[in-house]
Amino acid sequence: MTTPRQTGNSRTIRLKQIKAVYQQFTVNEANDIYLRTGTRFTSPAQIFETFKFLMAETKEHFVTLHLDGKNRVVCMDLVSIGSLNQSIVHPREVMKTACLSNAASLILIHQHPSGDPAPSREDLEITRRLKEAGDIMGIKVLDHIIVGDGEYTSFVERGLM
Repeated sequence: MTTPRQTGNSRTIRLKQIKAVYQQFTVNEANDIYLRTGTRFTSPAQIFETFKFLMAETKEHFVTLHLDGKNRVVCMDLVSIGSLNQSIVHPREVMKTACLSNAASLILIHQHPSGDPAPSREDLEITRRLKEAGDIMGIKVLDHIIVGDGEYTSFVERGLM
């Protein structure tokens, strides 16, 4: 919203400005694997190994990894912390932070507190919607990894994307 103010012959207009602000985020202090900016993942198994600590959480966590044009991690975004078996994820929120981080692509990650990494109907639907939104925005969704108890599901490995 603008607030015009006139002083003599000049006029001041105040506008709200949006700036991307990065901050350090400690997910789990006991975790000995650190996700550094510039990390490059080459397989879904590596992502599972890095994010299997999510199984210690009792609520579903939905995370996106933002990658640059060379598939190096720019940042991560904790999109949603949900309930025992679901989290609310909206394409608008995912793409908003992807644009702010200047991401070229995304990897979607969430865990199933039940331990079973089989994708639900909702998992399939939100992946489809996020992929469509990414295609429109020019931000490629590379994979969706569901972390389970000792195992994972990669949508790419399963041919779901």
